[in-house]
Amino acid sequence: MKKYILLLSTAFFLLSAKTTLAVCPICTIAVGAGIGFSRWLGIDDVITGLWLGGLLVSLIFWTLNWFQKKKINFIGKKIVTVLAYYILVFAPLYFFTDILGHAFNRLLGIDKIILGTALGSITFLLTNLWYEFLKRKNNNHAHFPFQKIAMPVGALLILSVIFFFITK
Repeated sequence: MKKYILLLSTAFFLLSAKTTLAVCPICTIAVGAGIGFSRWLGIDDVITGLWLGGLLVSLIFWTLNWFQKKKINFIGKKIVTVLAYYILVFAPLYFFTDILGHAFNRLLGIDKIILGTALGSITFLLTNLWYEFLKRKNNNHAHFPFQKIAMPVGALLILSVIFFFITK
């Protein structure tokens, strides 16, 4: 089931990826520490996964944008970038820790980190596409300051509250 969710979310990104976001790569290091820290704080893995998914999508966009600026082109650039980020995050969690794949860390029969990451990735992507749509309808101007940040972060925050009550 984990493989199907990962493949489905990967296919979704490949079909609709746009180069719109940029994020500091230091955040990637923070994610690894953040998962351990969130567990120490008692934050459910679904909620951690939501934010992890948003971060991964943001990093994918940042990397694709960097490739474009540097005029780096190769066959399968989007596919390789998406797979690389998800593999770089999930492979260590699966092979070197008990965080991913634990039999008792499931919601609806799906690993909580994978479920949260898939939902967070899809949510972050859709809210960014929605932002781009709204901006185009408004003569390529945001409706309010920091709308580009507020929309995806707000959506992840709302999902976090929902899953807080579901998993409580």
